[in-house]
Amino acid sequence: MRKLFYLFAAFVVMLTQNVSAEGLSDYRMNVGDLIKIQVFGEDELSTEVRLSDAGTISYPFFGELEVLGMTTGGLSGLLTEKLQDGYLVDPSVSVSVLEYREFFIDGAVKQPGGYAYQPGLTLQRAVSLAGGFSERASSSKFFVVREGSASHKPSKIGLTAPVQPGDVITIEESFF
Repeated sequence: MRKLFYLFAAFVVMLTQNVSAEGLSDYRMNVGDLIKIQVFGEDELSTEVRLSDAGTISYPFFGELEVLGMTTGGLSGLLTEKLQDGYLVDPSVSVSVLEYREFFIDGAVKQPGGYAYQPGLTLQRAVSLAGGFSERASSSKFFVVREGSASHKPSKIGLTAPVQPGDVITIEESFF
């Protein structure tokens, strides 16, 4: 029974941290994310770098690398492959996101603006970060424009909806 509990707890943690069933993050890196690349045993190849406005990073030996839209696992695999090609015998590369790009919330909240994204963030938590609803806030009219959305049209969401980095959330006002 205890093993079943730990297995369930690990699954819940995996879901809240944007991790796929294979144990790899399905989060796609984008402009403004700060990532940490660690090559074990090779301190000069380990670095912290923010994705440029072009979605690139500068990395020793390889110069500018296009990483826009890649997962941390994908970048880790790419760097491992490149380092094995004449640089290191058996590199062990780890990539993690240290800081996600911001999401934005405006409308009927007490402190509209940009806020640091946190894995597992919901609309209700995002509103709390923005100081809560204003006195005139609607109890049901919440909209989001997802970063990278082709239509750029707001979609209606509920308080338990997940928030993603780069989202622009609008809380409408109530008329009564």
